[in-house]
Amino acid sequence: MNKTLFHLAFPVNNIEETKAFYGEGLGCQLGRETANSIIMNLYGHQIVAHVSKDTLTPQNGIYPRHFGLVFTSEADWETLLDRAQQNHLKFYQDPKRRFPSLPTEHRTFFLEDPFGNFLEFKYYCYPEAVFGCNEYAQVGDV
Repeated sequence: MNKTLFHLAFPVNNIEETKAFYGEGLGCQLGRETANSIIMNLYGHQIVAHVSKDTLTPQNGIYPRHFGLVFTSEADWETLLDRAQQNHLKFYQDPKRRFPSLPTEHRTFFLEDPFGNFLEFKYYCYPEAVFGCNEYAQVGDV
C-alpha cells in the first residue's frame, strides 16, 4: 500500500447506479456500504460516494470541478480507456492528445457518471510535466 492515499467524497443519488458505473464500469473494488454511502478503491485511492437528497445539477463543462487519475503507464491508461469503451460508459470528451509536441503533451479523456460528476484520466508523455514544466503556462483546454 502507498504511504499516503488520496481520498475524495462526492455526491450521487443512487447507490446501485454508483456500483454499476464505478464497480462494473471502471473496475473499482467496492468496499463498505450503507444505504447512503459506499467506499470504493480507485487504483489504490479511496473514493466515497454519498447520497445527496438534493437535486444534483450538472455543471456546464469540465471546469471548475472534476477528478480522476494521472497514469504513469500509457498501457494502463489505454487499458482503462478500452474498459470504459467496452462497458459503454458515457464519454464527456473523447480521447485526445492535449498540447502535442510540447513537453506538457498528454493523452486524456473525460467520463461523466450518472450523477453529472466528471472524471478525467490522463497519461503524460513526459513525466516531468505532471508537476513541472512551469515555463509552459497552458493548463486544460483553452
